[in-house]
Amino acid sequence: MGILSNLEPKPVFHYFEEICKIPHGSANTKAISDYCVRFAKEHQLKHIQDDANNVIIFKKGTEGYENAAPVILQGHLDMVCEKEKGCDIDFTKDSLDLQLENGIISAKGTTLGGDDGIAVAYILALLASDDIPHPPLEAVFTVDEEIGMLGATALDCSPLKGRTMLNLDSEEEGYLLVSCAGGVTAAAHLPIQRKEVSGTAATLCITGLIGGHSGVEIDKGRANACKLLGRALYELKKEVSFELVSVSGGLKDNAIPREASAALVFSSETDRKLFSETIAKQNSCYANEYIQTDASVQLLLTKEKETASVKAMTTETADKVITALCCLPNGIQGMSYDIEGLVQTSLNLGILSTKEDEVSFSFSVRSSVSSQKEEVADRIRCLMEALGGSVSYTGDYPAWEYRQDSPLRDLMVRIFEEQYGKKPVVNAIHAGLECGIFSDRLPGLDCVSFGPDMKDIHTPKESMDAASVQRTWEYTLEILKQLK
Repeated sequence: MGILSNLEPKPVFHYFEEICKIPHGSANTKAISDYCVRFAKEHQLKHIQDDANNVIIFKKGTEGYENAAPVILQGHLDMVCEKEKGCDIDFTKDSLDLQLENGIISAKGTTLGGDDGIAVAYILALLASDDIPHPPLEAVFTVDEEIGMLGATALDCSPLKGRTMLNLDSEEEGYLLVSCAGGVTAAAHLPIQRKEVSGTAATLCITGLIGGHSGVEIDKGRANACKLLGRALYELKKEVSFELVSVSGGLKDNAIPREASAALVFSSETDRKLFSETIAKQNSCYANEYIQTDASVQLLLTKEKETASVKAMTTETADKVITALCCLPNGIQGMSYDIEGLVQTSLNLGILSTKEDEVSFSFSVRSSVSSQKEEVADRIRCLMEALGGSVSYTGDYPAWEYRQDSPLRDLMVRIFEEQYGKKPVVNAIHAGLECGIFSDRLPGLDCVSFGPDMKDIHTPKESMDAASVQRTWEYTLEILKQLK
């Protein structure tokens, strides 16, 4: 028996636990896609699997709903794979190690993948049922949502006849999302030259940050490790002479980096000691500035060893890299004047990496105003071209615009009030949702995004509330019952 086997609703937690046994990180979705196909075959349901690993499963309406309009149920198959230091899980082949404590579900040392595994579990439980009233269902499982919504972008939507869609990719019970930002991934490339140097090799690390989803948590004031690294390097080079070998940080475009590091070489013991003193001053600054958001932030100098010779960046190249890290825009760029508290435009430096001949900076850019998204992307290009670099763009997806007339939203608000005894929060979200792509391709689509309570998604502290999963399940069943 699984660790979640005693939780209700049993079918939902059964499928969630099954999903957690299958590696399904972004860009590694073939196994989970094939699992959905096997499920469809076992239940004798019509299905489509495309070359991108997206899956669509169709189920006829139950008795009395045969002629009702089809309803699209949608979620994504991939998860963000993050783990704590010392955790030896291999996300390409290992199952998640689930934990249950006081009704809260998590995974030991890793992300849980509740975003968006719980949507897949909900939908599979609905498709497997034979006693739940519902209209004809078109279940859409997309892939690679977490790396630019690549699956939804590649999906052929022509088989979909429904124009009402329940997107189960939200993380706060009681919030009905009806609009989201558009986005694009901007990858900046800065060429570097190298020279032979010798001295003492060391690694400068930024650690102890919380991180989080770059859309959902971008307004929490949390530090970006890559940006702190650049700031530290700039401050340190004012006081100390050192050679820069490489910089790195972050794992996902849409996750705020929790750690970053720079490989350095010191030509003298005096410089190394002075460097350590300067680090102490910078640590005091960071501790003071981020006491409320990242209280454990720490700048460390580690792994010191003598080296005969190493290829470091030339002084001119290193200065350009540090300039880029300091000056490239990051974080909130504008708030909405239409919806109080909504971030309108932002970007996140999610991945910093160094190759032999270049340093790359990968950003997730978001905005609910397309012209501002383009303006921020242009600012990245403007700076990089001035430094001798270039920028490429991928995964561009449209914003999901607010719909004034929404029968689905009105129905869901009414049902929520009846079940919960209070009004839901009808809101927009700064994070990108696949609803924008579907709305763009399915004219007249009426869509709402919702889901159970989850915390700290995209981090190893991710958790999901089992009781909220059950309430959201009952809410979903009532919505389907009334879509007749």
